[in-house]
Amino acid sequence: MKATGIVRRIDDLGRVVIPKEIRRTMRIREGDPLEIFTDREGEVIFKKYSPIGELGVIASQYAETLHKTCSIAVAVCDRSSVIAFSGVPKKEYADKSISPELEKIIESRTLYTYESGKEKLSVTPDSLGHFISCAMPIISEGDVAGCVISLSESDEDGVIDRDVEKKLIVTAASFLGKQLES
Repeated sequence: MKATGIVRRIDDLGRVVIPKEIRRTMRIREGDPLEIFTDREGEVIFKKYSPIGELGVIASQYAETLHKTCSIAVAVCDRSSVIAFSGVPKKEYADKSISPELEKIIESRTLYTYESGKEKLSVTPDSLGHFISCAMPIISEGDVAGCVISLSESDEDGVIDRDVEKKLIVTAASFLGKQLES
């Protein structure tokens, strides 16, 4: 754990303000859920809560299944980082934060599909080689929880039909959203 040197007092309602610099660095937005941990030494730790993170095993299995059966590279992310992927290099995606472009796709709450000749958007700020082919935000109980993404290496990439790819990604996002609700 790293000390920041910032000290805040608790107000009469028990609230503590998290400084803007820390919120920006940690990508914490208004309304984001935070999980609270304590330890025996009296430390209180706030951690961004990711409902999708709890579905990590299911998300990984779904991504692996889509990759093996349909030969498409797949990534699943929460609102701030990649939590599952298949068909892409581990070092490129494991525990990486998502790109600002993907954040915009997630906030749009609609299906995104790449169009040939347009700008190629990446999943992480430092992705190499792969770009977002299709992305569908995961919506659970009206809230955006993350996104399911298919990835391509080139415009001609794709063993499956584009309409089938869209349906698979929308189905995966819907399935994971329903899993969060139960």
